[in-house]
Amino acid sequence: MDEKEAARASVREFLCTRRARVSPTEAGLPAGGSRRRVTGLRREEVALLAGVSPEYYIRLERGQATGPSAAVVDAVAAVLRLDDDERAHLDRLLGALAPEARRRRRVVATDPVTSGVRVLLDSMDHLPALVFNGRLDVLAVNALGRALYAPAFDGPGLDRTGTLNTARFLFLDEDRARALFPEWERIACDTVAILRTEAGRHCSDPALIELIGQLSTRSAEFRTRWATNDVLVHRGGTKTFAHPLVGTITLPFENLQVSTATDQVLTVFTPQPGSPEADSVRLLGSWNAGHPVS
Repeated sequence: MDEKEAARASVREFLCTRRARVSPTEAGLPAGGSRRRVTGLRREEVALLAGVSPEYYIRLERGQATGPSAAVVDAVAAVLRLDDDERAHLDRLLGALAPEARRRRRVVATDPVTSGVRVLLDSMDHLPALVFNGRLDVLAVNALGRALYAPAFDGPGLDRTGTLNTARFLFLDEDRARALFPEWERIACDTVAILRTEAGRHCSDPALIELIGQLSTRSAEFRTRWATNDVLVHRGGTKTFAHPLVGTITLPFENLQVSTATDQVLTVFTPQPGSPEADSVRLLGSWNAGHPVS
């Protein structure tokens, strides 16, 4: 499949899965008595609700419409109940259809983490912190972050250069990943949605293509989730660890964009001072000081 066909397929798969989520009743249409052959809305129903012709919407869904206006895309997004992340993802997919977009496709930056960011990481000696790229490779990590993720820094989660990829750990070292993450199902869904978002941004990234191919080939759990076409921009939240040293802890975290490299995100776990979680992190730090993870 060439780049143009791949771009069209991405639009088609995304819109089809979004259309399947919305029932006629949810869209304000009569349920009707006839037996429906499709899950969710028909293409003709999306066209009706969006105020475009059925023929045009079919072309749009197939990735064959030329330069749809913002008003049309807004209308389709409203009918399909896209959230902000999904709407932005659709914009990127449609934008990738233009020949000029394919010509100016930028190469994903492979710049290393700057010395300034590394100093910042090491200065946060009381908080676990890691730097990720869009593919979820761990580009840098401080001592507490490495201790928190210690079970992942070994085995199938590492690539041939020794870099930890958390998606690879989740799906190719699944037993240990499930042991470390009690909420594995949620984390797995979020991880695939993050990678799907990254694929919308950088569909020609060879390393991303290789990663998705590897996970699709070797993990049925990944394949099932990839087929949903869900997208997510992870800005923060909580993550639960069943850590072999400190037991089960749930830590809030923030994702901060690294300004010197737009594809890099600094993830910092931020337990409330004086909380049991903060005590657990302090214990982890004390243990790590005497038994540093190499």
